Amino acid sequence: QVQLVESGGGLVQAGGSLRLSCAASARTFSSYAVGWFRQAPGKEREFVATILWSGSSTYYADSVKGRFTISRDNAKNTVYLQMNSLKPEDTAVYYCAADRQPLRAAVTTRTANFASWGQGIQVSVSS
Repeated sequence: QVQLVESGGGLVQAGGSLRLSCAASARTFSSYAVGWFRQAPGKEREFVATILWSGSSTYYADSVKGRFTISRDNAKNTVYLQMNSLKPEDTAVYYCAADRQPLRAAVTTRTANFASWGQGIQVSVSS
């Protein structure tokens, strides 16, 4: 099973930027789609963005489209989430997760399709 570790979180003012990284332990990481999810206090975990194993396809939640960019460097076993124009409502614990199924043909946003989760990292945006 792939083990994932998030980094890059922190406190930023509204309008600022952060880049999250999700580093994987397994060399087979390049065969799996990766998703970013977030959970704010008192709310359900929600989908943020996902990228196909090949990097050829991405998908975003409407709330972050145009502000966040997901990318991956399979040579470094790392997926990134560049977050620009941050808003206070982006405040949450962010998690990365790897798909259960290797070499999936199309992106998925279903939480149940992701099996390996990182420990999460806090992102706080002040107004």
